[in-house]
Amino acid sequence: MTRGVGTAEACRIVGINRRTGHRWRNGRASQTRAGRETDQQSSARPSPSVGRFLSVEERIVIADLRRAGRSVRAIAAELGRSASTISRELTRNSHPGSGDYRPHAAQARAESRRPRPKTGKIAACPELHALVQGMLEDKFSPEQISRRLRRDHPDRPELHVTHETIYQALYVQGRGELRRELATALRTGRTMRKPRRSSEQRRP
Repeated sequence: MTRGVGTAEACRIVGINRRTGHRWRNGRASQTRAGRETDQQSSARPSPSVGRFLSVEERIVIADLRRAGRSVRAIAAELGRSASTISRELTRNSHPGSGDYRPHAAQARAESRRPRPKTGKIAACPELHALVQGMLEDKFSPEQISRRLRRDHPDRPELHVTHETIYQALYVQGRGELRRELATALRTGRTMRKPRRSSEQRRP
């Protein structure tokens, strides 16, 4: 393209599509006012992050730029993050003794502080867990289990559970509260919950 060949022809010669050719032409390098050629795309910068938490790739960039003597604001600009986010990251996740910032150790510290999912009611009560599990094995539906528990244990609210909570334990919460094979005990025999039809859909 620099020798006067058109974009389409140059793309055909090197075997790339036109979009890639335009990106190479427009984003590969540019001339500064001083006449020096500069790379417009930093090879160290990860893809723009939209996540709430810093990724391990971003933490590696922070460590590299920190060792290179870059300021907090410069690191923030490189990652597309706020300076306060980078400052907080360095303060909270640097080594408590040496003050060194090590990306993988920082990732582990950050993950250890994140809130863990709340234990569901069924998992928190072994007796309730056993009752629900036993009735599922006996082919009771979650709705029947909910009614049966209230009928058999009227004065023990800790053993009362809604059918939605049972479905959640089976399908939503990683199948961790009730064994996976218990899903086959449901009347439908399905491993995914079948949504209820609306009244309009049920009409002939």
